[in-house]
Amino acid sequence: MAEHRSDLPTIEAESQPFWEAAREGRLLLQRCEDCGAAQHYPRPFCASCWSERVRWEEASGKGRVYTYSVVHVNDLPPFAARVPYVVAAVDLDEGPRIMVNLVDVDPSELAVGMAVVVAFEQLTEEVTVPVFRPARGG
Repeated sequence: MAEHRSDLPTIEAESQPFWEAAREGRLLLQRCEDCGAAQHYPRPFCASCWSERVRWEEASGKGRVYTYSVVHVNDLPPFAARVPYVVAAVDLDEGPRIMVNLVDVDPSELAVGMAVVVAFEQLTEEVTVPVFRPARGG
């Protein structure tokens, strides 16, 4: 039996397209066909108007840091080997806020409002997750 990994997402029917796109290096979000609201996390209805007419679309992969935390202590594997690491809420240019890890950044350079872009980290052969890094020169 494979060892349980606490860093792997639970992939359900509603989120399957999101994770398949991530494996291909694409960031998806959902948009309501009735009210036009964009949303993340994936769900079978619009969080704004409750319509069930939501569709997938590719996001630009650009956003800004809303808030962040530098994690210095986490005893759970595999996180203990990663400290310090940065967890952030990123406001995507399309509107939704997404919780991610920020990579390739010195914690002393972090700032609310920092421009970031999506990258992808392969955790297993089946699971790739979106992460964000600072947008350089823009």
